[in-house]
Amino acid sequence: MASPLNVLFCAVAAVLFWTGLGLPLARRLAPEQPLRWALAPIMGWAVFSPLAVLIFPWVGFTRTSIAILVVAALGASLALAIVPNRPEQPATAGVPAIPWWAFAAAALLAAAPAIGIMPKFVDGGVILATPIFDHAKVAIIDDIARLGLPAGNPFFGDDGSSAQLAYYYLWHFSAAIFAVLLGVSGWEADAAFTWFTAFASLLLMMGLAVWFSGRRAAAVWVILLSIAGSLRPILTFALGERNLEHILSPYSGLQTWVVQASWAPQHLASAACVVVAVFLMSRLTRHGGPLGVAALALVVAAAFESSAWVGGITFAVVAGPVSLGLLVTADPKRRLGIAASAIAGALLAVLLALPFIRNEYLATVTREAGFPIALHPLAVLGTFIPQGIRRVLDLPAYWFLLLIIEFPATYIAGSFVLARALKSRETPDRSTRPAMAFGLLVFVCLAVGWLLVSTIANNDLGWRAALPAVLVLTVFAAVGFSRWRTYSAPAAVAASALLLLGLPGGLGFIGQNAMGNPSASAAPFADTADLWRAVRRHAAPDQRVGNNPLSFADLTVWPINISWSLLADRRSCYAGWALARAFVALPGAEIDAVDGLFVRVFAGEGSVEDVHLLATRYGCHAIILSAQDGAWRRDPFADSPDYRLAEEAAAKWRLYVATQR
Repeated sequence: MASPLNVLFCAVAAVLFWTGLGLPLARRLAPEQPLRWALAPIMGWAVFSPLAVLIFPWVGFTRTSIAILVVAALGASLALAIVPNRPEQPATAGVPAIPWWAFAAAALLAAAPAIGIMPKFVDGGVILATPIFDHAKVAIIDDIARLGLPAGNPFFGDDGSSAQLAYYYLWHFSAAIFAVLLGVSGWEADAAFTWFTAFASLLLMMGLAVWFSGRRAAAVWVILLSIAGSLRPILTFALGERNLEHILSPYSGLQTWVVQASWAPQHLASAACVVVAVFLMSRLTRHGGPLGVAALALVVAAAFESSAWVGGITFAVVAGPVSLGLLVTADPKRRLGIAASAIAGALLAVLLALPFIRNEYLATVTREAGFPIALHPLAVLGTFIPQGIRRVLDLPAYWFLLLIIEFPATYIAGSFVLARALKSRETPDRSTRPAMAFGLLVFVCLAVGWLLVSTIANNDLGWRAALPAVLVLTVFAAVGFSRWRTYSAPAAVAASALLLLGLPGGLGFIGQNAMGNPSASAAPFADTADLWRAVRRHAAPDQRVGNNPLSFADLTVWPINISWSLLADRRSCYAGWALARAFVALPGAEIDAVDGLFVRVFAGEGSVEDVHLLATRYGCHAIILSAQDGAWRRDPFADSPDYRLAEEAAAKWRLYVATQR
């Protein structure tokens, strides 16, 4: 099980390394006091990781090679720090710094998502919190740490499919770096990097809020606004769950910062990169040289390689309007240079991300599911509205109802302050262009979630596209709260009321992260650590293991092979339907057939031919039967010529290994 001390050790190492790496670069591209610290952690990660993921397949992914590259990166960063820099314009004078207590508050709040990943020990058992479902990707971290790059597919083995992982795994690769370097498990590295991503995104928002507002107090408002959640819990309490579903579609829910940071930190890291990329684009007039272009390209590449939905599709849609807006408002004499810098950055980003782009394209074609994006307005309203007009009313309801419910603390306040910043004389000249760029980013990101859906597995595009807008709206809502005396009393009261109404949802979610979900499988799950140690004794690092894909299904909101993904440190020959649909480049009908095969065998209803398929076609070198499986009493492996019993624990589990390799 994951150790809190190892997680803390890894998290501290990550924030020190990425911040130390990014600070000299941030000081050159954003010399203002709050911005350099705001950009440093995310930029340090973003400029190192896309290059490292290209280097390690050639030099090997070992502790020695990682240490050499880390030292070389820090050396390059130190050289950049000591090279004299051209003095910045006097406009930076008087800009306050992020207060020291804001760093501490951000570190504390960032622990809320990380706690959701940790095991909870209760009465001789172990339970998990809801976000652990999406952290089954711990298997990716373990696989990279164990076998290196290019990343293989730990979720499925089939002699007729590609062994490479077709997924945007840069975030998980970065966690694997620390898993190898510090000798921690993939589960521990995942929790630590979840904390780092949350901390880096909070620091980014705090720095931008202090810079735009000119007030240190804006930092604390970022913390409070990031805690706030949706109004759905309050509406459910007031109206009842069934009545609320009649009013709002249950499939329309979006997610606030604290939820996204817990469930999908890779998408949050991508969203932070998108915000940084738009900021760098707004500064091409000052920093359009080779350093600025290279930094922009690396940040964009990191955004795509961490989330094809946020850093790929959403940023591609955002980049056009933002670029056009910046060109229109730029000095005519500088437009050609800005355009050339932007084009050079885009081409370099595509070149850096080309292996990921290729894998995503091939996986999309192989799935035979058609185009991965469809034009389909988000269903907002429930059955209370007649079906004939519901789809028409969904269009305005998204902007005037859903976004208020999902982001009560930031949507109205942030939009109002952002609009005012664009036309107010109080906005410093230095921040007018970034404010305009961020305004376009907010509108386009929200419009993507409004009109477009992804068709592979879940609507990840609709859920994640709003994330960059969430970050920016939080920034400007914090600006507004820090300067509330400049607004009318009714506006300040309304914004405060919406913030207070959002706090129960966010605090309730944080509480669920800390407490976990009670489960009848708590005690058996706690015993599986010994089982997986036995598996590692009998299976080589590159061999696959098979167990019931429905094992411990009550530990997660949807059934996945969570015990394997968190504890096995070995590849699975089939990790379950939900994971296969997301990470296996096969048509849906074929995945359904494979799922039926594995479920049938472990239910004790499999034939000799079924067992033979597991050993030959799907490469299951090791097989685990637990006492909870239907096959425990109708064991199809005991008499199979393809397997022999290697080890067992009485009344708990049996471990079989293939007779032929």
